[in-house]
Amino acid sequence: MKKILYIVLDGLGDLPIAALNNKTPLEAAFTPQMDRLAQRGKSGLVYPVGKGIAPESDIAVISLLGYDAHKYYTGRGPLESFAEGLDIEEGNLALRVNFATLAEDGSSIKDRRVGRNLTTEEATALAKEINSKVALSSATFEFKNTIGHRGVLVIRGVRSQLSGWITNTDPAYDREGVFGIAKEKFENLLARSTAMPGYEGSAEAVASAGLLNEFTEKSNKVLNESLLNKKRISEGKLPANVILSRDAGDRLPKFPPMESLYNLKFGSFVQMPVEKGIALLTGIDIIDIPESTGHLDVDYPIWAKVALESIGKYDGIYVHIKGPDEPAHDGDYQHKKEIIEAIDKFFFANLLPNLDISNTIIAITADHSTVCAVKAHTADPVPLLVCGGNVKPDGTLSFSEKTARLGSIGELLGNQIMPFLIKSASL
Repeated sequence: MKKILYIVLDGLGDLPIAALNNKTPLEAAFTPQMDRLAQRGKSGLVYPVGKGIAPESDIAVISLLGYDAHKYYTGRGPLESFAEGLDIEEGNLALRVNFATLAEDGSSIKDRRVGRNLTTEEATALAKEINSKVALSSATFEFKNTIGHRGVLVIRGVRSQLSGWITNTDPAYDREGVFGIAKEKFENLLARSTAMPGYEGSAEAVASAGLLNEFTEKSNKVLNESLLNKKRISEGKLPANVILSRDAGDRLPKFPPMESLYNLKFGSFVQMPVEKGIALLTGIDIIDIPESTGHLDVDYPIWAKVALESIGKYDGIYVHIKGPDEPAHDGDYQHKKEIIEAIDKFFFANLLPNLDISNTIIAITADHSTVCAVKAHTADPVPLLVCGGNVKPDGTLSFSEKTARLGSIGELLGNQIMPFLIKSASL
């Protein structure tokens, strides 16, 4: 049985851009390492969750690990809150949140991510103010910042259980059933949470929406009065004065352990709380990596070293690299291209010379397309390459969306990749 090295590049997929000679950022990028891997393997296209679905990372990663997200998913909020060490009991309301900037009119959102320059230290100080100064009428809560502008919120009813069947206050995301769906177009206004359609008669859902709205309003007042935000304004920065919430859930998912499904022991190293939560709940070991320096030429070689040191201890390693997603959300196709090139130059170039490819199946794909033109996740498929071991080349010349369409793998759903890799590793 060969080892499996499963690498997911967050938000990698895209559409052709006129300024890049009608190429995607991946097609325009100089990626000799990934291209060589494509040439010695097979390629295809993947719909991470299903055709027509523009997935958030959570349901995409669940699917890419071989699980049926429709069956197990209970919301992103519980996953991230669990990863951050918050206690989630059935009937608690858990949400993923962002610090954002609300305009003076109290409804227009100037920036959903506070200009992407809110430091973790600033967010920690603001979270402390919220936890100490906000009190809800019929519930307790824990608010915790995670990375940059991101955070999690858990609300616990004093007298009754709460329900995750409520709408978001973050206008950029919708809900289709339990799934969070990224909107390609939206009105940038703070939304009020309500019980979801079909749950208007649920006292728990109505109460939950009311509590979330109460938290949003009271935390907004605290943040507007914060000396830290006043300091940011004096420095010409946007204030982090509102909390946008989404992807509510009221219980943790109950995944069967990956080892029981595939008889394989996996390790993983990931950057974001949601991927960490999924790994922990599916029984995948978390491999520690040093805290990011913010310099890709430093971080990516370290990650390559960690992968090489770890793969001998496991049947497979899952690696999730956030890089391409963030600039795509900002519409910065040039920076997305540069990050893809950095992954090739600093991660793969340090990894491959020391990896026994004849005894390793390497897969590279993405959790979703983040299209620069719309600054959002879309339903477009993502490329997949599989090589190493006894995988026979299919004539693919490079790793890109265009060449993947012609590959011999054809089209797969995300939850079909793991069985495909295990079969390839068994040859």
